[in-house]
Amino acid sequence: MHKILTILTVFLFGTAQAQELNCTVKVNAEQVAGNNLQVFKTLERALADFVNKTNWTTQKVNANERINCSMFININEFAGNQFKASIQVESSRPVYNSTYSSPVFNYNDKDFNFNYTEFQNLNYNPATFDSNLVSVIAFYSMIIIGLDADTFKQDGGIPYYEVAQEIATVAQSSGYAGWSQGDSNQNRYFLVNNLLSNMYSQYRDALYFYHYEGMDLMHKDQKTAKEKIIYAITQLSYMEANKPNSFLTRVFFDAKSDEIVSIFTGGPTVDNATLLDKLFAISPMNSSKWTEIKL
Repeated sequence: MHKILTILTVFLFGTAQAQELNCTVKVNAEQVAGNNLQVFKTLERALADFVNKTNWTTQKVNANERINCSMFININEFAGNQFKASIQVESSRPVYNSTYSSPVFNYNDKDFNFNYTEFQNLNYNPATFDSNLVSVIAFYSMIIIGLDADTFKQDGGIPYYEVAQEIATVAQSSGYAGWSQGDSNQNRYFLVNNLLSNMYSQYRDALYFYHYEGMDLMHKDQKTAKEKIIYAITQLSYMEANKPNSFLTRVFFDAKSDEIVSIFTGGPTVDNATLLDKLFAISPMNSSKWTEIKL
């Protein structure tokens, strides 16, 4: 979504403005193929309508400004109206003056269990818990919007993360996994709380400098754009120095590692040595990729 520049002071769900997401939703039930597959098709259509037709914010959004994203739900077990699943959430944003879309978020949540009865209504209110299905989908919808906003303005995503945090807080009492800090150190609880924490502010800064100051400048000055991207990665190195092995560092490179390699394996020469030192230090899990970047 292009340049969400106004911080929300009031969240009015149900206000007719525009839908913010252009989301592809897929429900994969191959592991439970012996069951009636119609319910999974119904669920897929219902979720696609829910995500794409809900007014998640009060912002006015043009059709070409909707955020491209996807939610891939893999059903592992199914009995009655109980589903055990995982969800892969991805989003991207267009790069200025190009046909390229840059990945922003790529995350797999394995704690996605929910109840669903075919044709049930999916009702969203951030202040109440209706179902884990609705809460998880709404949570990631707000995270996608917040991350996108951060790529256009420093700290632009904060009001959307705050709504996601409200959803997470309300859902904690449900007993479903993924909402509480005791479940894991890398789950929905930590994702949204870290995104809002000043201790991880460099992550939000990195999103802005990487995309708005870096990628969006590629059409005009590739060398300067690359230097801004190195600056963004430097912000992550500061964060990593204070919070080693941070969850958000992993989240960033899960989305960005392949793109970084592509950016720095061609085009104008910049200080790849400094870049590589930082990449190897803060994301050693991607070392095999970093070796593709030449000095």
